[in-house]
Amino acid sequence: MTRPDTAARRVLGACAALMVGALTLTACGGSANAKSGGKNGKESVKTSVAKIAISAEDGSTGASINTTGVKVSDGRLTDVKMTLAGTGTAVPGSMSADGGSWKPKEQLERGTKYEISATAKDADGRTAAANSIFTTVSSANSFIGTYTPDNGTTVGVGMPVSFTFDKVISDKKAVQSHITVSSNSGQKVVGHWFGSQRLDFRPEEYWKAGSKVTMKIDLDGVEGANGVFGVQKKTVSFTIGRSQVSTVDVNAQTMTVVRDGKTIKTVPISAGSAQNPTYNGQMVISEKFTQTRMNGTTVGFGGEYDIPDVPHAMRLTTSGTFIHGNYWYNKGNPPFGRQGTSHGCVGLADVQGARGATPAKWFYDNSLIGDVVTVKNSPDKTVAPDNGLNGWNMAWSEWIAGSAT
Repeated sequence: MTRPDTAARRVLGACAALMVGALTLTACGGSANAKSGGKNGKESVKTSVAKIAISAEDGSTGASINTTGVKVSDGRLTDVKMTLAGTGTAVPGSMSADGGSWKPKEQLERGTKYEISATAKDADGRTAAANSIFTTVSSANSFIGTYTPDNGTTVGVGMPVSFTFDKVISDKKAVQSHITVSSNSGQKVVGHWFGSQRLDFRPEEYWKAGSKVTMKIDLDGVEGANGVFGVQKKTVSFTIGRSQVSTVDVNAQTMTVVRDGKTIKTVPISAGSAQNPTYNGQMVISEKFTQTRMNGTTVGFGGEYDIPDVPHAMRLTTSGTFIHGNYWYNKGNPPFGRQGTSHGCVGLADVQGARGATPAKWFYDNSLIGDVVTVKNSPDKTVAPDNGLNGWNMAWSEWIAGSAT
């Protein structure tokens, strides 16, 4: 016979086993009520409602070098670290005052791998985190436009806005439509393409003196050619100074300087010789050098000259036309201003070393980048509109026809 106390122990053992099973189910969330562990079946442990968004997706290979950053909604960023991937070198950045966003302090490098890790907290102090390892758009798959004039400069009334792109642009409309140039003078400004890598903007007439011109570049992510994207995003503004247009009369070998409609000076010049005449047309000063070397072999001559210290030189064409000081004028020639003797440049009387109160120094000191020098009565042809910043030599109707928008 089985003893009564033994049977009782078996029943108790079975009950204990059932209780352990019930506890096991509760611990594993096996029952609907036990899953919540709280009132009315709701979770007692909640995740953060803060949502972090890193603009460059993890694993992406064409991230923007301008707009990459971090934002958070329903929370506040507490820490953001950006490094060069693989090196740990920190990339400095700045947090917004409200903790809602973070961005790098400097433009990122093209074709470079970066890593971002970010943490945030919601209103209840719960933490969220996000990470991304990405590579910015490569040089091979992007284009940049070098432009003039620079931000904050003051230029003459003839200064166009000119872009030179480092890649061939096949979708000219897409690129041009993402560059806007406007003036507070109200002048209509139109772009014109010279080939597939240069885009200039100008109004029909010279800029109004004293006006402010604003250029908005929004090329970041714009596909300028198949698989080639822009990376620039910025706003540039410059000021138009007083109006100065100087007219070189080759017949008279003089230059008359007109400022704001009034003649302020007439000086003798030496234009190009009969064998090497100076271009006719409107030419814009694009560079200024107190002294520079001029070597004829660099512009197609056969070594006729190589002067290491040409004073007060200002560039008028890409092909090598300057208006500059001349200290080497042959004293055996007729007096300065009576005969053209240059290889196509416009010479002004000067002394070696760019010193002294000479006509060349006066003109140099009184000229701005963007001032216009017009040459007339030369036996040569009119300068090509794309030889320097000289689009003023193109009729307005033709200029508009070269726009892609």
